Amino acid sequence: MSSAPSPHAPTVRADVWLWAARFFKTRSLAKQAIDGGKIDLNDASCKPAKAVHVGDVFRISRGEERLEVEVLALSEKRGPAPVAQGLYRESEASVKAREEAKAQRKLVGAMAPPGRPDKQARRELRRLKDSM
Repeated sequence: MSSAPSPHAPTVRADVWLWAARFFKTRSLAKQAIDGGKIDLNDASCKPAKAVHVGDVFRISRGEERLEVEVLALSEKRGPAPVAQGLYRESEASVKAREEAKAQRKLVGAMAPPGRPDKQARRELRRLKDSM
């Protein structure tokens, strides 16, 4: 049995599906992400007009985020967020990796100073520099 969908199976353009599933705010941004190589479809590079079928797997890179989602349903219309979330399922490995990255960013942010030093902190910095 072939894993390729039949020619009569419903399809949607990749950029339209990404927009309808609310991964990008506009279809134009989805197209730019695809053209920029941020989106892979079934472990291969993707083009905006590539046909998406139920069961396909997207790898999406948005800034620091890396998502791996399976297409559960097709839509050409952008609906409310709960409906859009029903169009895909994120893999367990992807969820775990995102949570770990989020925790790592939180740790790095906690180590950074909160902002510019106040008068007391500046005096202490000068004392440290002078003693070296």
